[in-house]
This record gives sequence, structure tokens and C-alpha cells, in this order.
Amino acid sequence: MNGLTEEQARTRSTASQLTLGGLLKHVTLNERGWIDTITRADPDAEFDMEAVAHAYELTADETFAQWLEEFAAQAERTNSFIREVPDLDAMIPLPRAPWDPQPGHQSVRRILLHMFRETAHHSGHADIIREELDGENTTMTMARDAGMTFEEEVPQE
Repeated sequence: MNGLTEEQARTRSTASQLTLGGLLKHVTLNERGWIDTITRADPDAEFDMEAVAHAYELTADETFAQWLEEFAAQAERTNSFIREVPDLDAMIPLPRAPWDPQPGHQSVRRILLHMFRETAHHSGHADIIREELDGENTTMTMARDAGMTFEEEVPQE
């Protein structure tokens, strides 16, 4: 997400409604929600539909920079949780939701794997959107960040 402007973060570059800013917000909220679900382990929890009404979009009072900071902070909380989780096999009650009124329980391990899958899923979306915006993609960005240069970037004399 390096080098994006606020406008680019809000731009729909494909046929879907997804934007890079909206995906960043969604992944952040997703991690936050699952870690909260695990740590609270509330058998009476209900999925908050209102809280996710704008989960895939940056609202007028939000900025891309704000969600980059939120994402970094949540990533640290998630990493800390994973380092310290006492029992990956602990069974956690899942919140009731309109699509699943009797959700049952899942292990911490399964919830974390779901969370990772969700992040990977949306990372693919983000790559496609970014490539449409400015031709960048995760692999090239990471390589450049590591100091690599590419033939097409070397000035010809």
C-alpha cells in the first residue's frame, strides 16, 4: 500500500465495489473482530450487523492514513495474541448472526486459520486493484523494498 494517495485508496478500478482503502479497513476490522471473539469467548455474543455496515468503504470522516495506522496497530495486537495464546485447541463460542442463529463453537486454531484465509483472499483482490491503478503489485513492491531493481527500471544509455 506504499505510495498510494487518498484518491487512489478510494478509487474503484475494477467492476467490483472494492477499493484498497475499503479492503484495508475490512481486513483490520476482521482481525480485530476475531481476536475479540476469541479473547471474550462470550456464549451470548451477537454479530453486530450495524458495526459492519460500512466495513468495505472509507467513510467521509475516515482517511486511508488513519486505516494504515489502525492496520499496523491491529497487526501488532494479532501478532502478540498469536505469540501468547495458551491453547490453540480451546473451543470458542461463535457469535450468533442472521445467517447462523445456532453457530456453535470453533477452536482458536480454526478461527485463526479462517482469519488468515480471509486476509489472503483479500490480498489477491488488493493486488488486482493496485495493478489497475498504477501497475504496481505486491511481489514487485516487496522486491523493490528489499533493494532489487528490474531490467525495465534500469535506465538505458
